Amino acid sequence: MSQIRVGIVGYGNLGKGVELALKQNPDMKLEAIFTRRNPESVESGSPMVSISKMDEYRGKIDVMILCGGSATDLPEQGPLFAEAFNTVDSFDTHAKNPEYFAKVDAAAKAGGHVSVVSTGWDPGLFSLNRLLAQSVLPKGNEYTFWGKGVSQGHSDAIRRVCGFDDNQVHPFSCHSEVSLPWPMKGFQVP
Repeated sequence: MSQIRVGIVGYGNLGKGVELALKQNPDMKLEAIFTRRNPESVESGSPMVSISKMDEYRGKIDVMILCGGSATDLPEQGPLFAEAFNTVDSFDTHAKNPEYFAKVDAAAKAGGHVSVVSTGWDPGLFSLNRLLAQSVLPKGNEYTFWGKGVSQGHSDAIRRVCGFDDNQVHPFSCHSEVSLPWPMKGFQVP
């Protein structure tokens, strides 16, 4: 069986999760993890490579999984890597999705590659779940509640603000509002 050769760009929580997932799939082989940090300073059992050496891996990697943040990493890295590799990312800045898609699409086409964008949770699997539910109950109301926990995307964004070095955003739902039905309009939450 031939293996899909995979590269990971970024080694935060998402990159570490992708690394673990790849180890569970015998049809995939992790070729390298690309980092902006000094590769020797990053602890991992996988090969660490400076992001500046990405060109050395052209033709050696079938798909790059981009694990940077949507606020500042992916807008720069998405088009850059899409020109050189097939890519998958989880860009989730809803208001900027059309603009991001256009840039990545143009870069991928210029390089003869394919890129799949915004394939995380929301947009992504959560969005598909809503679509399926709406197709079964087209006149039904849609309710969305986010549970307790840490928002990686919002936490990443707040850490990029000067003075917020190691902060986390903990979103929570106001369950007292359950009795007030509202239809979701697009991605807006009342």
